[in-house]
Amino acid sequence: MATSYNKLYKILIDKGMKKGDLCKVSGVSKASVAKLGIGQSVSVSLFEKIYHALDCDYGNIMEYVPDTNNK
Repeated sequence: MATSYNKLYKILIDKGMKKGDLCKVSGVSKASVAKLGIGQSVSVSLFEKIYHALDCDYGNIMEYVPDTNNK
């Protein structure tokens, strides 16, 4: 099982933002945003900051991707 944050990156592209811009408007560290990029665990409070900054909800920035190797 994996979580994809491709939707988040699509929102950033649509808004003309880079990851550094997201850090500035949300107060999230660059290290935390980097963790998203490589699929590491992050806290719920990190997502709350992103939701508030981008005016979105969890379904707008992440999605579950089933692991096809375990079938």
